[in-house]
Amino acid sequence: NASIKFDKILFKKDISASKAHANMLGNQKIITEKEKLRIVNALSEIEIEIKSNKMKFKNELEDIHTHIEKRLIEKVGSLGKKLHTARSRNDQVATDVKLWLRDEILTINNLLRQLQSTLIEKAEKNLHTIMPGFTHLQVAQPITLAHHLMAYVNMFGRDRENSKKILDIHNYSPLGSAALAGTTFNINREETASKLGFKAPMRNSIDGVSDRDFILDALNSCCLIFLHLSRLSEEIILWSSAGYEFINLPDTFSTGSSIMPQKRNPDAAELIRGKSGRIVGNYVSMFTVMKALPLAYSKDMQEDKEPLFDSIETTKDALKVMSNMIRDISFNSDKMIEMCEKGHILSTDVADWLVDELKIPFREAHNVTGKIVALAEKKNLQIHNLNANDFKKIDKRINTKLLNS
Repeated sequence: NASIKFDKILFKKDISASKAHANMLGNQKIITEKEKLRIVNALSEIEIEIKSNKMKFKNELEDIHTHIEKRLIEKVGSLGKKLHTARSRNDQVATDVKLWLRDEILTINNLLRQLQSTLIEKAEKNLHTIMPGFTHLQVAQPITLAHHLMAYVNMFGRDRENSKKILDIHNYSPLGSAALAGTTFNINREETASKLGFKAPMRNSIDGVSDRDFILDALNSCCLIFLHLSRLSEEIILWSSAGYEFINLPDTFSTGSSIMPQKRNPDAAELIRGKSGRIVGNYVSMFTVMKALPLAYSKDMQEDKEPLFDSIETTKDALKVMSNMIRDISFNSDKMIEMCEKGHILSTDVADWLVDELKIPFREAHNVTGKIVALAEKKNLQIHNLNANDFKKIDKRINTKLLNS
């Protein structure tokens, strides 16, 4: 039953929610003004104790909520037992996790923005750096490095939009739902919701304690972020290899081999790529826990925190590492140009020229260009190294304007 080893990180949010609850109880005359102040002040003292590592955590007390309540009773006596009036651990934990997750999503959003800024800064320095664009990992068309990097800026922009949606959809307070059926006390849920920064109370108390969609959406968001981080990592790994040599990785983000002194392994990128599997696994794990639970609360839901805490922390770490790695990477434009000399990279441009200049239907132009490519391969040349006579052998309508295009 013990969850204290991982849910202790919720202590600030548990104390914030408890203060809001205590103030509401006082304002509603459920406890006296004097009692309210004593409880709130004692909670502030407990927060300081935990921050300074003075609280000793014990498995017997199971979770952070019980630890704080027990310490409150030690400080103010039986008055501390009144704090739990009109609430349950069911709505208490749901509120705490929502408060914690709200802050973490904002932090991740800021880290995404920082990564976008780093990519944009690199893109601005490479507006005219030509590189091959790929499809099927084959040289396809020439593009700029800036164009390529900005694709990731767009991906991480969608991740930021997803973060905003999560904050908007789930910013409702479970507090006051109690165990599942609400409470007979005359509480003010709007007050606690407002004090804690929620838009409003949740509309249904059963849903209030049993909902974990906000965790699933957060885990899914982490999956998408890691999907994009993993794709970028894969390109860094490829580009740093001897087959590409598009980039030079700084020593801080690469390691050597235990027996091969020449090696410079892209470990940071490989670790990010590897951890993506764990993040997806966390999402699947939580989805599987929730898929068959009857209403309202079940102890299975205690399994929500470890995958959530792990995914959030790992996502933050990976975003920080990727930002710093992109900042310190240097690009080898000569190697990019060198690869542009392969794969008949201007074939699509030739086909488009035939359509635009000679008014040939595209399908016919595509066929003509295919024959030009075949001729270039027969002569062991790239398509842009052919001369005017070579082009005319394929189609007499082609003139010297093509060579100057």
